[in-house]
Amino acid sequence: MTQMDAARAGCVTREMKIVAEKEGRRPEFIREGVAAGRIAIPANIHHTSLSPEGVGGGLRTKVNVNLGISGDIADEALEWEKVAVAHELGAEAIMDLSNSGKTQHFRTKLVETSPCMIGTVPMYDAIGYLEKALIDITAEDFMDVVRRHAEDGVDFVTVHAGMNRRVIESFRETGRLTNIVSRGGSLIFAWMEATGNENPFYEHYDEMLDILHEHDVTISLGDAMRPGSIYDASDAGQIAELIEIGKLVKRAWERGVQVMVEGPGHMALDEIAANMKMEKRLCHNAPFYVLGPLVTDIAPGYDHITAAIGGALAASSGADFLCYVTPAEHLRLPDAADVREGLVATQIAAHAADIAKGLPGARDRDNRMSDARRRVDWEEMFNLSLDPVKARAYFESAPPSNEGTCTMCGKMCAMRTVNTIMEGLTVSLDNND
Repeated sequence: MTQMDAARAGCVTREMKIVAEKEGRRPEFIREGVAAGRIAIPANIHHTSLSPEGVGGGLRTKVNVNLGISGDIADEALEWEKVAVAHELGAEAIMDLSNSGKTQHFRTKLVETSPCMIGTVPMYDAIGYLEKALIDITAEDFMDVVRRHAEDGVDFVTVHAGMNRRVIESFRETGRLTNIVSRGGSLIFAWMEATGNENPFYEHYDEMLDILHEHDVTISLGDAMRPGSIYDASDAGQIAELIEIGKLVKRAWERGVQVMVEGPGHMALDEIAANMKMEKRLCHNAPFYVLGPLVTDIAPGYDHITAAIGGALAASSGADFLCYVTPAEHLRLPDAADVREGLVATQIAAHAADIAKGLPGARDRDNRMSDARRRVDWEEMFNLSLDPVKARAYFESAPPSNEGTCTMCGKMCAMRTVNTIMEGLTVSLDNND
């Protein structure tokens, strides 16, 4: 029985209770959301170390970290450093995007040890797992890879099932500046063109759903036609695929499989809110998972900022789940420092959106921080920070000469001045004091 099966049967599962407690919601609110499909709790039955999270309407915006072993930098130790950063800073999800060699060892160890939701893209693993050339892989082979990931305990899989022949025809007719930028989508496109066959994940969708249902794996319907530039945003290819994805959402729910829908990409600020509403309308309020979106294409080295700007607007307009972007985006494989910068930037976007949406308790931590600042309690300020290590390092790098201040204002610190007056004392700015 999946989480959706249980919810529809009126059962509140252990996972639903945990999510309710984390979110400050009634368990029945969570159950009703899961039953309706507007909330997903990705929780593979084999992932025993999982600390369940809910993704969807009325819940905190969740943040995902991408990592994984690359062919050019096949350094597993580096990936574990990134995992440690994700755990330290409280990411809710980790996607293992390993695409080189035999990936199962890293994936199974990650599932065994991580409390985060674990996601994968089985298409990335197909060539290494099957030891076949792309053109020689069969539809049955692709289903075998999906089954392997489900049995290994991943909580959600990204599958680009919406890019069928109709979508490809629309793409070819209208054209694009940056064509197909989804790695998984480009591989499926290449396979379709080489074999002349329909997208195997679309053609064998029901068989795949049966596999996912058996292990309670959430399907994350990937957007192979996501825009890779602001020029291509909201074009015919993107919308044509979204229409197909909306149909696939219902087919998954009919089989008791939880669904998330993935979205753009790159997109100008003025298009984001409308795109979030369109996804919710076409995909029946399924949880929406977005990469960024990046709001400009000219900031390599700073794309964690362009993505955070777009992510804040996307989440405040209805997106439920943000995939982080690091400063290394478009340039190289990120290192652990990049992961830290990208994760915190995305957490800022998610939290800012939760405040804007008025979620219960969203402002509580901010209010505690403001109170600590009023009292000039540095330890409490560090502990309330999204990144306590960086906050402390900045403060300690330039020690103030006066206790209860920092080197920005020194004795002219507004908090210090007003606190002194409120205590009935006299303010002195004498440097000898």
